[in-house]
Amino acid sequence: MSQGALAENAATASLAEEERLRAELYLLLARLLASPPDQARLRQLSAISGNSSDLGSGITALSRLAAATAPRAVEREYNALFIGLGRGELLPYGSYYMTGFLNEKPLALLRDHMAKLGIARDHKVKEPEDHIATLCEMMAGLITGAFGKALSLEDQEAFFNTHLAPWAGHFFTDLEAAEASLFYAPVGKIGRAFIEIEIEAFRLEG
Repeated sequence: MSQGALAENAATASLAEEERLRAELYLLLARLLASPPDQARLRQLSAISGNSSDLGSGITALSRLAAATAPRAVEREYNALFIGLGRGELLPYGSYYMTGFLNEKPLALLRDHMAKLGIARDHKVKEPEDHIATLCEMMAGLITGAFGKALSLEDQEAFFNTHLAPWAGHFFTDLEAAEASLFYAPVGKIGRAFIEIEIEAFRLEG
């Protein structure tokens, strides 16, 4: 599903500040949830800082952990959370959170919505499209226009409310509190706070 970091950076550069920050937060979550960060990504994360808000304190905590954690340790944690022997501690899929089963109706609805928006599945990606990382990447692309053109806030809201709002906050809360979470605990906090902000912002726009 990825359009490449350079394309995303070029797209976000022309956005209004608030939209650029939204897209960057979705991309941050997408990249951290798609695979464990390497040393270069950890170094980048260690340089960011947040404010005193719930979201900002999560960013600050993530930065501190990125400066103090080795890539191998993060990889072990990622595997325990999302892969495991057979399955990880968490199953980061919309279908699972919304129905209790994988590959159910929410995934079919997502694929229909993707087709209408002209978003093609990257066949190199083995995970179903309702993986939280893929959905966050799609939201970033819908904001920046990476899939052809930026969507209106109304159309972004329709996608968000159908495919993320019903379950993403619950997932991020679970990630924040998961037994295996250390580095990923603030990722959960960032995601939970950001989803709450998005829900409220879309509500006020409506």
